[in-house]
Amino acid sequence: MLATSLVFGSFLIVLFFIFGIALGWISREYMMNHHDKPKLHPEFFDQHGNVIPDEVVAVTFQEGLFDYDDDEEEE
Repeated sequence: MLATSLVFGSFLIVLFFIFGIALGWISREYMMNHHDKPKLHPEFFDQHGNVIPDEVVAVTFQEGLFDYDDDEEEE
């Protein structure tokens, strides 16, 4: 009984291992070839619709995020 369960168990382990490799390979191929490319934001285009070759950097400052009043009082 033990030998039979070891044979079937090892067969199932090898079968699931091969199935996992095949499923992973198929998923990778789908993601690499058939998945849509990310859409670019309008900030990346110039007035003629061409992609801007320069880096686009945006910086925003929130008022009150850093309060430096405490440091000035200690001096």
